[in-house]
Amino acid sequence: MTEQEFTYAVNGMLEAALWSSTSDNGESLDAEHGIDDIHPDTIAALTADIVAFIDGNAADIAASGMVAEQVGHDFWLTRNHHGAGVWDRGLPEELGKRLTDAMQAYGEVDLYIGDDGMIHA
Repeated sequence: MTEQEFTYAVNGMLEAALWSSTSDNGESLDAEHGIDDIHPDTIAALTADIVAFIDGNAADIAASGMVAEQVGHDFWLTRNHHGAGVWDRGLPEELGKRLTDAMQAYGEVDLYIGDDGMIHA
């Protein structure tokens, strides 16, 4: 992927993280927060995960035909077992399983709003 595509993948992941995560009142985090509200340390850690995933699975990602933003979106949903994600792309079963297993290997991440008002993992 190009640097711009990595940026799209990271943004796709962060956007999916915000709308699929909820605050203490049960509202989706993206109802009142944006990417700028995610703590820089959290962004750095999540970015490192997706960059490592992309670097380690470039051939399967290319074979999937997904664009960078979809990779980021599906990375977040699949790693967190959201019941939607890479397997919804209609990929060949073996390819979908490899990507799912690779995404889930990064473990689940929960976002929360810290005392500083920023979003942390």
